[in-house]
Amino acid sequence: MEFFTKIDIPRPGFTIDYTKKLAFFGSCFADNISAQFSSRKFQVLSNPFGTVYNPVSLAAQVRAVAEGKVFGEQDVFQDSGWNRDGQKGRGDRDQEYRRAQDARGPWHCWDAHGSLSGATQEECVGKLNAAANQAREFLQQADVVFVTLGTAFVYFLKDGSSTAGKIGGRVVANCHRQDPKMFERRMISVEEAADAIRGIVKSLRKRSPAANIVFTVSPLRHMADGAHENSLSKATLMLAVEKVAKCNIEIAKVPSTCSGTLPTVEYFPSYEIVMDELRDYRFYADDMIHLSKTAEEYIFERMVDTYCSEATRTDIVRVEKFLKMANHRIVDADSPATAEFVKKVRREADLLEAEIPGLFLDTNKSEYT
Repeated sequence: MEFFTKIDIPRPGFTIDYTKKLAFFGSCFADNISAQFSSRKFQVLSNPFGTVYNPVSLAAQVRAVAEGKVFGEQDVFQDSGWNRDGQKGRGDRDQEYRRAQDARGPWHCWDAHGSLSGATQEECVGKLNAAANQAREFLQQADVVFVTLGTAFVYFLKDGSSTAGKIGGRVVANCHRQDPKMFERRMISVEEAADAIRGIVKSLRKRSPAANIVFTVSPLRHMADGAHENSLSKATLMLAVEKVAKCNIEIAKVPSTCSGTLPTVEYFPSYEIVMDELRDYRFYADDMIHLSKTAEEYIFERMVDTYCSEATRTDIVRVEKFLKMANHRIVDADSPATAEFVKKVRREADLLEAEIPGLFLDTNKSEYT
């Protein structure tokens, strides 16, 4: 008798090993899974602009990287909470006022997470451009890009919003705790989501023409929307990915037909694994919404089984064993036993780096210098 429903995952047309560069964009689930790879010393880029949940904002972020966008004053705004006393600035002519406002900060970007906000306009713009440059450089050599979609609900700035200015009605990746009256929130259609996904693929093709692209839908439920609305949202994302991946089109050349081939746009069933294989609340965190560490590690194992060869899976086990040894707690740093342990760690790191192409353990070795 079978008491466990296991999701069948088709074998992809590529593999992942330690020589590959892996980029992750999307929701907090992308952060969690990228951390699983990173902790095992794979070469990883994770959410350079911070977590983002909807496909329209993701498309804007990837487009900014691909097209070499340089962020400037027009891309940031000052927190409206600092201006609720009705005081108004007098433009560039009043430098003293602007300096006072900069001191009161903070500054945000509608397209980025709060981790890229800054106390001054210059700091915020600097963070944005640093993140874009980092992503641009990494994507140029990326082998696989994982895109995790979280929700089909999207926030839009209303026309005439106090901080919207010339960009009223634009899509917002992060509301930065601004006045809710400034936004309109709605669930986009399947076709709107598919258009955004096509945009993501087109932009990635421009920057990383050889990269394989894997879409997945986050299994984390957005219960604040309601159970039914969350199901509709996830279904919208799945249908949109299916429209793009199943067509397998060269989006950069043929954006509206299903002719041509694009074999490297694929789907990984993270959502289905949790719903069918891990259908038990013991795989959730205390809030009963986010996944437990065990569940995240299980999904990582399923990804490894899917994308890694048997030889690479063996390499991962060796690296895990090494890291467990290398992270052993030192009681007496000056003892002869510790000195011998340090030598052992260095020898093992050198051996692994020599035998596993693409593996770098310099960080671990330097901890015992």
